[in-house]
Amino acid sequence: MSRGDLTEAEWRVLKDLLPIEPESRGRGRRPEQNRSIINGILWRLRCGAPWRDVPPKYGSWNTIFRRFRRWSEAGVWETVAVTLAEIMADSGHYSIDSTTVRAHVSAAGGKDPMMRVG
Repeated sequence: MSRGDLTEAEWRVLKDLLPIEPESRGRGRRPEQNRSIINGILWRLRCGAPWRDVPPKYGSWNTIFRRFRRWSEAGVWETVAVTLAEIMADSGHYSIDSTTVRAHVSAAGGKDPMMRVG
């Protein structure tokens, strides 16, 4: 397992949120192999590299890209995000940083451009 790959606990939660039914999935990777696909997607999102640069240890870059795109179009990532947020809220764990929350300029001590004196 590489730095940034899903832990066993993370995978146990995430795998049940993915739309893969063994009886109706058709051709392609077996569901238990999707952890590698997810790790490839996470690697690409974390690094910002082109899809073609996803390391081969995660699988074919094209398979990883197609799965990401198909699940994006189906709204899977939104469902995953909402469900994970609910799980975190229920357990009392919160993870908020400045890349996701914007503060007003006055929160940093700056002058509010909308406030005029005089």
